[in-house]
Amino acid sequence: MDDTGKAEDRAAALSSDRTAPPTPFVRPIGRVNWLGVWTLYAKEVQRFLKVYLQSVLAPVVTTLLFLAIFTLALGGAVRSVANVPFEIFLGPGLIMMAMLQNAFANTSSSIVISKVQGNIVDVLMPPMNPGELTFCYAFAGATRGVMVGAVTSLAMWAFVPLQIHHLGFILFHAAGASLMLSLLGLIGGIWADKFDHISAVTNFVILPLSFLSGTFYSIERLPGAWNIAAHFNPFFFMIDGFRYGFIGRADGPLLLGIAVVITINLALWWVALWMFKSGYKMKS
Repeated sequence: MDDTGKAEDRAAALSSDRTAPPTPFVRPIGRVNWLGVWTLYAKEVQRFLKVYLQSVLAPVVTTLLFLAIFTLALGGAVRSVANVPFEIFLGPGLIMMAMLQNAFANTSSSIVISKVQGNIVDVLMPPMNPGELTFCYAFAGATRGVMVGAVTSLAMWAFVPLQIHHLGFILFHAAGASLMLSLLGLIGGIWADKFDHISAVTNFVILPLSFLSGTFYSIERLPGAWNIAAHFNPFFFMIDGFRYGFIGRADGPLLLGIAVVITINLALWWVALWMFKSGYKMKS
């Protein structure tokens, strides 16, 4: 082959290289999209931390107001409950109630806002499976619940001499209860079409179950039928086990309470997982 032929071959090869499309870079994801999980979880946590005055500190003030009102109003008449000073009996219940309400509010508000603003598609389009989405939202809400509980406990210690009787029960019920209400808020947020629906769940489900769970009283004082009904309230087992970690006394079976918390969390996790898999009220 002469020099002219070689030059033509080199020119043809160079021309083909210039016209060939670039090879796209595909990031390997693996079985779990760890980057996506961390990004969505961090986004949800930063969402409530940016308004920490409203999302973390405001519940502390509300809880301390409850403590002051009930202590001043009932402290003189009810000096003790089951041989425990009333304010020490009341404190853990108020802390748990703050955790439950804020864990629910975090996930429910996040999902409803995304649906109302129309940016829920930004969550559904990335390569994340339903289990990863459920994990991120649920544990971000649980993080807010536990954080509110920790800050509220520290603030309450300045007024109430709380003692730690069993740290394991405190941590388990704080995490389990926060996760349960976070999952319930996730399910409620997916189901809801507007904020009025979430307000209805809060006012007709969350608040009644919280107030009727032994937060402000021992269920031993309830008459027979009401005492039995209280044991069908899952909030009772969460508050009772959490309170046991502080005062060393429980109104119900502790092992049954642990089983109830685990079972309900598994059931709620399955429902939330199914909602993401089916695209219920999110892909229509």
